[in-house]
Amino acid sequence: MADEISFDDFQRVEIRVGTVIDAQPFPEARKPAIKLWVEFGGTIGVRKTSAQITKHYTPDRLIGRQVVAVVNFPARQIGSFMSEVLVLGVPDDTGDVVLLRPDLRVPDGGRMF
Repeated sequence: MADEISFDDFQRVEIRVGTVIDAQPFPEARKPAIKLWVEFGGTIGVRKTSAQITKHYTPDRLIGRQVVAVVNFPARQIGSFMSEVLVLGVPDDTGDVVLLRPDLRVPDGGRMF
């Protein structure tokens, strides 16, 4: 188990919902990945990321899907691609990523609480 954090620490993490508006293969990544462009609406707008989610997802099946992401990490260079958010997922029984998403459609940009 990780160290305990305060509620104030948790509040500093911006976890928001967005809709994937584009998804492309990322063949030059070291591990199989997909590039995602996610619309968060409002002042956040569209942010991009890459995700190692090729076991369960294809780019065409991701467009229009809502995802949950951390939007206030610093951008990170992934090969030739700048990743601006961290899309969240959990491992399945073989360790492959399953994306987190809301049960019902919600407005883009909604903050997790």
